[in-house]
Amino acid sequence: MQFSGLASSYDKGTRIEPHRHVGHQIVHARSGVMRVTTSDGSWVLPPGRALWVPAGCTHEILCRDAVEMRTVYLAPTPNATPSGYARASAAVPLTLPGTLPENCVVWRLSALMREVILRIASEHDERLDEHLLALLLAEIKVMDALPLYLPEPADPKIKVITSTLFSAPADDRTLEDWAAELNLSPRTLIRRFQAETGMTFRQWRRQARLLVALERLAAKEPVTSVAYDVGYDGLSAFIEAFREAFGVTPGQYFRD
Repeated sequence: MQFSGLASSYDKGTRIEPHRHVGHQIVHARSGVMRVTTSDGSWVLPPGRALWVPAGCTHEILCRDAVEMRTVYLAPTPNATPSGYARASAAVPLTLPGTLPENCVVWRLSALMREVILRIASEHDERLDEHLLALLLAEIKVMDALPLYLPEPADPKIKVITSTLFSAPADDRTLEDWAAELNLSPRTLIRRFQAETGMTFRQWRRQARLLVALERLAAKEPVTSVAYDVGYDGLSAFIEAFREAFGVTPGQYFRD
């Protein structure tokens, strides 16, 4: 197996065009916030988290803030890592775990996993290669997925709704309003929306609001203004929704 690391910095608003890698990729924001999008949906990546991108998955990255990105590439063969990507690389006789995610997933990093990623991305020491990779793979086996994902529909009419809500989460049009605008019956829209996204309209809108809020809070915007801007009537309602989705309040989330 070959693994490699890359340390990169990007300005706020930088968009990395759609691309893919022949090997697996772990993307970590040492600082800043990223939104990663594939044909399946979007993932929000605040600091302290990492995104697993499986081999061959076409994705694009939008830097919502100034970002210090640290990336690890895992390739099954010594020749599978594209040239120009590796600042630190090594071929190590270890195998990947058999239960790797088949799709993108966001992980909350342990302190150990974070330091391993930072070391691989910044410095190459052949004496440590095998040990670093062994630690990385051991940590991957115990990572839990975080609910930082928003599914993307293929249906053009449903996509009108989701694109609007992700860009303007405070939009308060009801499902009945959207049905009339798209010339569909409410029942048809309910059925098509859930078939396309796996979520109800209310669930999708709630998730969109919380993920946009998470991006803005990670950029250190005031929690009260964020709550109102994404569509909540008050701060307490927003904090309760955030706690229900992520298990902690916004303050606890970023303090952790």
